[in-house]
Amino acid sequence: MRKIIHGPDQPLSLAVVARPEPGRGEILIKVAAAGVNRPDLMQRAGLYPPPAGAPETLGLEVAGVIEGVGGGVTRWREGDEVCALLPGGGYATYAIAHEGSALPVPKGLSLTEAAALPETVFTVWANVFEAGMLKPKETLLVHGGASGIGTMAIQMARAHGARVFATAGADDKCRICEKLGAERGINYRSVDFEEVLREAGGADVVLDMVGGPYVQKNLDLLRDQGRCVMIAFLQGPQAQLNLMRMMLKRLTLTGATLRSRSAQEKARLAREVERVVWPWIEAGKVKPVIDSTFPLAEAESAHARLQSGAHAGKVVLLAGA
Repeated sequence: MRKIIHGPDQPLSLAVVARPEPGRGEILIKVAAAGVNRPDLMQRAGLYPPPAGAPETLGLEVAGVIEGVGGGVTRWREGDEVCALLPGGGYATYAIAHEGSALPVPKGLSLTEAAALPETVFTVWANVFEAGMLKPKETLLVHGGASGIGTMAIQMARAHGARVFATAGADDKCRICEKLGAERGINYRSVDFEEVLREAGGADVVLDMVGGPYVQKNLDLLRDQGRCVMIAFLQGPQAQLNLMRMMLKRLTLTGATLRSRSAQEKARLAREVERVVWPWIEAGKVKPVIDSTFPLAEAESAHARLQSGAHAGKVVLLAGA
């Protein structure tokens, strides 16, 4: 099979390797498309090593057709179309997934669109809906609203009945956020998002992938008993905080990663996502936003697109191209 490999300070390259075989509880997916995510860039830079037992190669989500099942697999059969969350190895023509981390491709979506779902939907569900406990009619602030995760968070929160604000770094990206359901897209380069949220009455939940100086501003704009959930640190993991604000307003500041969770925990998340989010997708309330697609052999260009910050939505690799 073909697989993208990488080394320290080396460009991504395509190699031919033996096709993997599924073990017990695993499925073999012939990959049609694979999502590109910032953790891939971090792993490539040596900042996000794969968990023990995971493939060393990149790729955290794919969609395709099952070509083999391991022992003990009960739900899936050869020929089923699925999308799946992976611990790694998705930049390839074949990938191995735990059976519990796979979901059927939602009705009405292409395999390319489905490949953009697992990492974003699982992340939003785990952080906004479970850790952040977002309720209908509450207000959510999404930082990085035009990113793959941001565009999904806006839509899922609106489908849930929440009020949404989002930040982005350009006016056109702010308009994209608004078309997806945000009440206002806030260009953080020209407008103080904290002031906007204060005028709107504050937020109940903040989804933050920026970190650094944003953390204190998030705490300041949260309402009593508000929740701030950290999923990345584009401006660094260090922040100077006034913890008195947390105490007086009874705030929660938390964070999590998805990749290191156990197969059992990911399977639990998959069941909840299929129960709640898949009906939203099939009803047309939520849909992945695809920024661009690249052939698998052009993974380097796909990374450059993501690294540039010019994208809006997901960048996807086409394994068959």
